[in-house]
Amino acid sequence: MLKKCAVALLLLSSSLSWAQDNRIDLIRHDAPALANFGKYAIGVRTITVVDKNRVDVVNTVNGAANKYYDRSLTLEVWYPAELKPGQSPGGQYRAITRNATITATLQGRAVRDANSRQTAVRYPLVVISHGYPGNRFLMSHLGENLASKGFVVASIDHRDSTYDDLKAFTSTLYNRPLDQRFVIDAIANLGTDPGSFLHNLVDANRAGVVGYSMGGYGLVNNLGGGYSDKVAASAIVSPNGLVSAHASGNASYRAGLDSRIKAGFAIAPWGMKMNFWRDKDLTGISVPTFYLAGDADNVAGYENGVRAIYRGAVNSDRYLLTFKNAGHSAGAPYPVPVEILNSSDKTGADHYSDPVWDNVRMNNIMDHFASAFFRHHLRGDADTLSYLDLVPDGRDAVFSMKDGKPLSDHSYWKGFAEGSAVGLKLEHLGPGQ
Repeated sequence: MLKKCAVALLLLSSSLSWAQDNRIDLIRHDAPALANFGKYAIGVRTITVVDKNRVDVVNTVNGAANKYYDRSLTLEVWYPAELKPGQSPGGQYRAITRNATITATLQGRAVRDANSRQTAVRYPLVVISHGYPGNRFLMSHLGENLASKGFVVASIDHRDSTYDDLKAFTSTLYNRPLDQRFVIDAIANLGTDPGSFLHNLVDANRAGVVGYSMGGYGLVNNLGGGYSDKVAASAIVSPNGLVSAHASGNASYRAGLDSRIKAGFAIAPWGMKMNFWRDKDLTGISVPTFYLAGDADNVAGYENGVRAIYRGAVNSDRYLLTFKNAGHSAGAPYPVPVEILNSSDKTGADHYSDPVWDNVRMNNIMDHFASAFFRHHLRGDADTLSYLDLVPDGRDAVFSMKDGKPLSDHSYWKGFAEGSAVGLKLEHLGPGQ
């Protein structure tokens, strides 16, 4: 008993120490196997890309001519790196928080401006798209994790939608799908630019998109789920019916989709509960998709939200990971920054936390499944499918091992330690189901 207490105190002490450091690269003792970092050192750079002559939704008045502007987006780009002799992994990020008056210093494994690690085969691209509000650092734990496993990851600061740059919601409704597609274009161009650190490094023809909340709203649209024509045409949704450009009934909508997107990872995608999709709109999705949600999500909705999208996308191969009793913050955000915890104003703390689940644990589980999913669909790693072919409810899985080897009745989730799949469900439906 004394030994168990000592271990518990050690774990508690370690957790408190980690929290003080705002680490985004924490791997808990009970993390599933693929949450662990890969073999590559990680580099990171901040770049800005500009989409010229985009409709300026914020300054367009309904019934008047559309305004236009050059829309700039700041990206955080993680990539496999080649460290110089004596160069050690690790670095910091200065991130504005949900309480925009507070800036957090995050600690990670990436090295700022490190040299790219060139290989004969280019690395697939993953684009990360945050919620409303959010910023490019919100899922930085996933950015670093995937880069260590041989992906180039570009995380977007969506203009008009960040903590310190919140503007009319109509901008997010219109721009989100466009931003995601434009970033794929921009990264692809940098991959052919001899002056870029991404030259000959990234393969944008094998692209995945991770979208959280409003990022998921844009992602579902880019996967082929055109918005409801009636909702998209509403002046409340956008001036001059601009969102109709992304609607199912628009003849040019489907032609504008990007076939380079080979896989989607939609975390609590917003919109279904608000009638942005009808069942017939979701039949347009054929891209393999992994959905992640908490069944207590009252923002995006669960049965009438994420689960309804999962059920309705009948022409795609798809998974739904459910965190039982978790809310809208399931999986995506890094833990509450210590700067908020130490402030007299705790505004925004619940943005990074869940009343039931530990955020580091949720980050680890999300990174595990994102690794399996993207490794299979973007790299063709067939062996990672075994991490997705599971007994649907973790509480029903049987852990039966002897001397480190599974017995005939062993059905526990691959990569999960005994007891650690309780509280999770992973469902799978194929095309036509």
